[in-house]
Amino acid sequence: MKVKKWDIMDYLKTEDDIKRYLAVAFEEGDPEFISVALGDAAKARGLMRKAAKQAGVARESLYQSLSKKGAPQFKTVMSVVHSLGYNLTVVPQKKAG
Repeated sequence: MKVKKWDIMDYLKTEDDIKRYLAVAFEEGDPEFISVALGDAAKARGLMRKAAKQAGVARESLYQSLSKKGAPQFKTVMSVVHSLGYNLTVVPQKKAG
């Protein structure tokens, strides 16, 4: 039996796919997941070079920063968010109950 390795790139085909994926990552609130999701979105759109340039880092450094083992600076995160055509906003948390 052949098993294909699961790859998120197989599922990030449209802008809506990318937007939903990023929304889930930010809703989860896990910094590692957010970093990886931003990297996945930039890769899916072919924007890693542009994002790296905006962040002032080498493309290879950006790949590393946005990996599971990476720890990107906030400036880098913002540069990737902007290169994807998004802005970050702050909204009150929903209160349980």
